[in-house]
Amino acid sequence: MSKPKRWIIHPPHPAADALANQLRTSPLLAQTLANRGLLELTACQEFLNPSLKNLHEPSALANLDRAAQRLATAIKTSERIVIYGDYDVDGITASAILFHAIRALGGNADYYIPNRIDEGYGLNCDAIQQICDDGARLIVSVDCGVTAIAPAAVARACGVDLIITDHHEFLPAGGSGESLPDCYAIVHPRLPGVAAYPYPWLCGAGVAFKLAWGLGQAMHGRRVNADYKQFLVQATALAGLGTIADVVPLTGENRIIAHAGLTQMAKSPWVGLDALIAVAGLNDKPIDSHAVGFRLAPRLNASGRMDDARLAVELLTINDSERAREIADHLDAQNRERQAIQKTIFEAAVAQVEAGNLDRDDCRGYVFSADDWHPGIIGIVASKLVERYGRPTVMIALHEGIGHGSARSIAGFHLANALNECHDLLISHGGHEMAAGCRIDAANLDAFRRAFADYAARLLSPDMLAAALEIECLIELRQLNESLVRQLGQLGPFGNANGMPIFAARSVEVATPPRAVGRDAAHLQMQVRQGSAQLACIGFGYGELAATLSVGQEIDIAFEAAINEYNGRSSVQLVLRDVQMQS
Repeated sequence: MSKPKRWIIHPPHPAADALANQLRTSPLLAQTLANRGLLELTACQEFLNPSLKNLHEPSALANLDRAAQRLATAIKTSERIVIYGDYDVDGITASAILFHAIRALGGNADYYIPNRIDEGYGLNCDAIQQICDDGARLIVSVDCGVTAIAPAAVARACGVDLIITDHHEFLPAGGSGESLPDCYAIVHPRLPGVAAYPYPWLCGAGVAFKLAWGLGQAMHGRRVNADYKQFLVQATALAGLGTIADVVPLTGENRIIAHAGLTQMAKSPWVGLDALIAVAGLNDKPIDSHAVGFRLAPRLNASGRMDDARLAVELLTINDSERAREIADHLDAQNRERQAIQKTIFEAAVAQVEAGNLDRDDCRGYVFSADDWHPGIIGIVASKLVERYGRPTVMIALHEGIGHGSARSIAGFHLANALNECHDLLISHGGHEMAAGCRIDAANLDAFRRAFADYAARLLSPDMLAAALEIECLIELRQLNESLVRQLGQLGPFGNANGMPIFAARSVEVATPPRAVGRDAAHLQMQVRQGSAQLACIGFGYGELAATLSVGQEIDIAFEAAINEYNGRSSVQLVLRDVQMQS
């Protein structure tokens, strides 16, 4: 169980009541909108009703028109096009979007996904050389490539045009970020030296979606035809899946794409996505960002973590229902295997923390390593350790003297910058603020561990290590009802930068005997009372508190408000996010 959190409680916003009257909604919903900086009626209406009409034109992305025209030429002249993707959900869905787009327009497309363990992240020289030797005339990267200076040189030497589409940071090893690959075009929402794109936080699938849109315009004129427009709407299912899974901010265009994508997933024309939804147990159930993050994305990611991510791209691009079910079942089995391995690695890392007494204020950055860790799973474990200890964490799997690292961060600590500060100790590195990867010679491991910890100690204060919980406002339990909770659901899809609203209530009484429930008795179940209001609570990961709390005890709680559906009946349920004892 994580430590009690530092509460940051928003005071009542002076504009909330007026906003509630304008929107004809509850003051709590208006307060939550105001906390997100949404104070004008139009801005609130657009946020509550995301529309594809509010997406920016593809041409606003630097070099996109040039890339789209080159793709259009390749389609018209029947050149062989190879999409070079990444092995995570963002790269998988981005590859599928562009594959479908090119095929829909009559082009000759194939895809290449590197093996996570054998090749590592991004473009590599050997793969580019082989793709060129196999007859490709145009290579398009998705979700990778912005630091691929050497692979771009290989493509140029082979006389093959390379288009790079990416969203990661410009931080080649040892560089300042000023050097970019020499290629036909780089499409990136934060490209330096060009006019700024209005929304800089698209993920790889979002950029691929914009390129697919621009490609349709290049083939049909500025207005795409009806069939291709329908395809683009359907493709938001893939773009939304990648956007939610990549944990980019769910604001602006990302929010629009994610919202549209969730709607389209239930009526997707692709048999592979249908098979994935079925194996995840989501048939005839609403698909929200939580379902994507915890049911669909892990199964797609399992292919790249455990085996070959090409299987996941095949799943999202084939028309064979029987083959789709076969792949989906295989990914489901791989995901179960991944969960077991993940548990073992997590417990080993926790043991390292406890053995080294590392959970103290002067230890502010972690680097863990072992020879027997699976390199495809350490990234998830890094996330779990960050959640538990509140420190930026690098997990390194060693094999034959080389370490493959995956890192996750906390707010205020830019991982890509941190790794760049240690570039002289690394073979390679890349990523962005909250997630990154690296390769390292085992001989440099101790020096890197010290350098990373020293850098974290300089940048992070003890207060930053205490997990903060942003609370919309203090409320009383009597304010909660099903109508309000359903109104709050309009704020979704929830995710990074648009979290599920968290409220807090002081001096609530434990009303029923607390019970530890679920696998390994990991979760807490009880009811709480405040005045005449009594509500059920579930605390995931709070099972240890069952032995500490007692009926009649007064506590302060922070929680999400949810609707519990059971046996055809619905009721408000509090999902605990923190419990604090009253002194």
